[in-house]
Amino acid sequence: MKKLVIAEKPSVAKDLARVLGAKNKSRNYYEGNQYIVTWALGHLLTLKMPEDIKKDWQQWKMEDLPMIPKHLGIKPLPKTGGQLKAISQLSKRNDVSGAVIATDAGREGELVARWILEWVKFPKPVERLWISSQTDKAVKEGFAKLQPAKNYDSLYESALARSKADWLVGLNVTRALTVKYQDNLSAGRVQTPTLAMVRNQEKKIVTFVPKTYYTIDLLFENEKGRLQLKNPQQFTDRKQAEILIESYQGKLGKVQNIQVKERKEFAPLPYDLTELQRVANAKYQYSAKKTLSLVQSLYETHKIVSYPRTDSKYLPTDIEATMKERLQALTSFDERVKGLLKNGAKIKQRSVFNNAKVTDHYALIPTEERPRFEKLSTDELRIYQLIARRFLGLFAEVHISSETKAEVNFDKDVFLFKQKKVVQAGWKEEESKEDRQAIDWEKVKSAPGKFQINKELTTPPRPLTEGTLLDAMEKNSLGTPATRAEIIEKLIKSELMERRNALLYVTPKGKQLLELVNSSLVTPELTAKWEKELEAIAKGKENANHFLKGIENDAKRLVKEIKMSEKKYQDFSITTKKCPECGSNLREKNTRDGKIYICTNSECTYKRRKEPKISNHRCPQCHKKMEIIEGKNGNYFKCKYDGTTEKISGKNERKKKMTKQEEKRLLKKINQENEPQESALAQALKAAMEK
Repeated sequence: MKKLVIAEKPSVAKDLARVLGAKNKSRNYYEGNQYIVTWALGHLLTLKMPEDIKKDWQQWKMEDLPMIPKHLGIKPLPKTGGQLKAISQLSKRNDVSGAVIATDAGREGELVARWILEWVKFPKPVERLWISSQTDKAVKEGFAKLQPAKNYDSLYESALARSKADWLVGLNVTRALTVKYQDNLSAGRVQTPTLAMVRNQEKKIVTFVPKTYYTIDLLFENEKGRLQLKNPQQFTDRKQAEILIESYQGKLGKVQNIQVKERKEFAPLPYDLTELQRVANAKYQYSAKKTLSLVQSLYETHKIVSYPRTDSKYLPTDIEATMKERLQALTSFDERVKGLLKNGAKIKQRSVFNNAKVTDHYALIPTEERPRFEKLSTDELRIYQLIARRFLGLFAEVHISSETKAEVNFDKDVFLFKQKKVVQAGWKEEESKEDRQAIDWEKVKSAPGKFQINKELTTPPRPLTEGTLLDAMEKNSLGTPATRAEIIEKLIKSELMERRNALLYVTPKGKQLLELVNSSLVTPELTAKWEKELEAIAKGKENANHFLKGIENDAKRLVKEIKMSEKKYQDFSITTKKCPECGSNLREKNTRDGKIYICTNSECTYKRRKEPKISNHRCPQCHKKMEIIEGKNGNYFKCKYDGTTEKISGKNERKKKMTKQEEKRLLKKINQENEPQESALAQALKAAMEK
């Protein structure tokens, strides 16, 4: 008898099959003596759409809202039916004794497999593979410790409840807004408060008024001590500072209250996904989606990091036994590793081991697999370096610094001097011991009054980047590490938010949506409450049906609020340009291929590009890339620099290549044509000489 193993992706299935000895490859699966390994393609099924449940819901009408179906069924996705059919046939084989869920070990991965098993009506025992890395060792150990799938029923209930909640709130609110205001206005329980956070930051920037203020420093032996004030911006006029300095003339400052404190700083804990995305965005301007894709590749393809979609920075105690082997895998990564291994690979940051703070998965750390750097792209290498360096910090000595504070008093006014000295660099190797001679404040009794006035200007808050937005989402419990990147991309795709030079801005459409949508959806409190309830469901502490009943009530309330709203909406995407076919206004729309104009008349199909498309075809005169112009008689190339135009040849013409013989003949002909012709006088002289 054999077990049917369901992986999430073909690439993962291929690796599992290799480890499990399933060598016979078919179109839809791998087969061996003990296992049949097949795969999903991400999701193979999805919740039914409104029109699948009730035909009347096919048309978007306000009177049909809210849509609260008694049962939300599932349906196959249109392009993956072949794989689903193959899994169904495999599940019915007489030699299949049970199934193993080997999809991603998380909430969404559980949903992927459970829906497949539900659709094919799988009646046999089901087990769960739960691993945090894709190395051969981890896979073998995982299959040796398979758990009954029922142990993860609560995780499935949480994933299903999340999916249904998004359906009930997202589809109802989106339809209500779209029908009422006659434009595609997308809203959701997570994306709308996320958009609102970006907008709130913009408002802070717009309302910010810069202020000039002055500060005073006391200068002593190449050091500066800042005047301590309850309000650091107290002096709004330079004259105020000058008057105070004049009162110090002829006086010596008394050195008092000298404090020396030693500070120990342990290396930071390993990354969770959200912090890694934040750091990669700040350091390399990677989007959250790109970072997730890169670390997923390091996990699935290269197998050199642990499971990426984690929200924990801690490790379980049983991982400690593997730490030396993981360190050995980094021997070629950093020359310090050999020294750490010689010292017994001792972990200095002991607080990293905490079973209570490990959720479904532990922190992002390297696996025991040695990285093959020649196979990594530049972007993959950067992400791996971030993860590996954090990991190495766990073995490094503590960073010790000594800070001396000394107060110099002029009457009641206090100037504070601070001196920091590195005692032990530890994991902060870039901070070497300072060469500058420090002041021995114990030997100094007084300081002469030499002052400096500084002109300062308050700075406005910066627009949010993806990194700072991810931080805000995490603090407000919006989404999960696995979904936050997707939420940001959805907001951009729906033209509610845009990226400009790595900064995020809300579009005019997004600003209006935040005014039109329900106030409870704009703030993160409601969504944070839902996320906590979903976590409780996953832990078996909350009932999914009770949660969904509350979501249904929320959906009814939200739709009612939109119906009764008297707010107005202006579609800023509608331009003053007229459609040449029906005379209606044209709407500007973003596409993957650039901005286009489409007709606002639903019965008209006219559309054109806003700006000409740049081709790879070079101008024969200036050799710059030419534009593709849409003309009445067809498309043609045009150079915007010198006006040269060229006909776009057909596919057959473009495919036809000149042979080497044809090239030689053509060059010979051109050279002959370019040879200078003899004048009549030259010909006469040549003829005379030949006689």
